[in-house]
Amino acid sequence: MTAPALQIRDLHASVGELSILNGVDLDVPAGEVHVLMGPNGSGKSTLCHVLMGKDEYTATGSALVNGAEIMGLSVTDRARAGLFEAFQYPTVIPGVSLDQLTDEMEAAADDGEAFRARVESASDHLGMDRFRDRPVNDGLSGGEKKRSEMYQLAVANPRVAVLDEVDSGLDVDAVREVAELVEELRSPDLGVLLITHYSRILRYMKPDRIHVMVAGKIVRSGGPEVADQLEDEGYDTLRGSDQPDQDDPLLDLL
Repeated sequence: MTAPALQIRDLHASVGELSILNGVDLDVPAGEVHVLMGPNGSGKSTLCHVLMGKDEYTATGSALVNGAEIMGLSVTDRARAGLFEAFQYPTVIPGVSLDQLTDEMEAAADDGEAFRARVESASDHLGMDRFRDRPVNDGLSGGEKKRSEMYQLAVANPRVAVLDEVDSGLDVDAVREVAELVEELRSPDLGVLLITHYSRILRYMKPDRIHVMVAGKIVRSGGPEVADQLEDEGYDTLRGSDQPDQDDPLLDLL
C-alpha cells in the first residue's frame, strides 16, 4: 500500500506548561484535499506551525511526508522533503522579488527545465506577470497575496501543502477565487491540508475529507456533511470530546 502524502501519528505539542496538541492522528493521501476545522484555540494553526518546525514548540510524535520522517528536521530540510506552507497572513519580503525567489528555488531544483516550465505555466495561468518583479507581497491586496502564494505552491511542486486559513480576511469573491485555485492545483502527487475556521470556502470546492479538531485532538472525520452539521449546530456539541464517538455514523466513512 502506498504511504499517504502526509501521515501524522500521536502528535503532541506544548509551549512551556501549556499543552496544545494532545495526540493528533491524521492521514492525507496524495491526490486529495482534506480540510481541518475547529473553534478558535483548538490547535489548528499550532498543528501547522509544528509541522513546519517552529522552534517555540516542544513536540513529540511522528509526521511523515511521502513516507519520510520530518520531525526533528530543520525548516529548510522539511521544505526539501516536500512540505509547503501557505500562511494565514503572508509576509512582505522587502527587497526580494518573486522572480528572485523562484531563481533561488530553481537553483535547488533537480530538473531546471521542468521547473522553468512550471514558472511560466503558473505565471500565465494566475496572471502573475505584473507582480513577478515586485517585492514579495509588497502592496498587494489580501486576495493578491493569496494568489501569489498559490503561484509559489504551483512552482514549488511539493508533496504536501498545508494551507493555514488562506480564506482569512478575504471578501466573498476572493474566497471563491482561492477555493477555485486550490481545486485547480489538485494533482495525483499532491496532498492538501486546508485549515479553516469557517465553512464558507467549502461552498466553492469539493474536499475529500473534513476533520474537526477540538482541544488539540481530532474528534470527528467525515465527508461534506460534517461541515453542514457544524453550520447547523456549531462546535458546542463537540467541546469536551476526548476522542471520536465510535457510534457516530460519520465514522463509517473512514
